[in-house]
Amino acid sequence: MSSKGGSPRFFCENCNAEVPKNAKTCPQCGRQFASVRCPACEFTGEETLFRDGCPVCGYSSKTRPDSNLMPPDIKKPAGALPFWVYILTVSVFTAVLAALFFWIF
Repeated sequence: MSSKGGSPRFFCENCNAEVPKNAKTCPQCGRQFASVRCPACEFTGEETLFRDGCPVCGYSSKTRPDSNLMPPDIKKPAGALPFWVYILTVSVFTAVLAALFFWIF
């Protein structure tokens, strides 16, 4: 959700198309909406809670000078796992292969 001129604007989290305030589905991609999520703090709630901006962080044109821009990409890419997870996975896989090798031969 972003604001321009003081009134909230709503965007589809799937395709980032602007949607009407009370829309139940995105006119662009057809995704159904069950709630609204703030693009700044990711608070999720009913549309009525966002009448004056985000009730948690206050995200709106009144507090953000860049609000006439498209909202930030709501989809956050999954980050890489910590390095130790990769080491542990390779170690366990190697141990299983070694155990199978020695058990068979």
